[in-house]
Amino acid sequence: QVQLVESGGGLVQAGGSLRLSCAASGRTISRYIMGWFRQAPGKEREIVAAITWNGGSTYYPDSVKCRFTISRDNTKNTVYLQMNNLKPEDRAVYYCAADDGRVIIKTVPHEYDYWGQGTQVTVSS
Repeated sequence: QVQLVESGGGLVQAGGSLRLSCAASGRTISRYIMGWFRQAPGKEREIVAAITWNGGSTYYPDSVKCRFTISRDNTKNTVYLQMNNLKPEDRAVYYCAADDGRVIIKTVPHEYDYWGQGTQVTVSS
């Protein structure tokens, strides 16, 4: 089992930045694909970033491309999401997730095996 705990959420003004962290325990995540998802009120959960086990490949949807950056430090069993130039529409609960598929990045929530409890990100205009 893998336990994931997100941190770093909060309130920020539009144009500002936040860095989310996802600390894993219970098992090393060094061979897992890791993803960040978000869910706004009344909307479906959507992917905002994913990274392969060695960081060699990443995925971003157009909505966050060039603003968000996912990274990982396998020695610390931690994944990060750097969010720059935040917009009010980025407001959501952000979740970290792990997929033991290893190679191919998945973009839908049901493909991921483990989830954190989420951290709230609020962007004021």
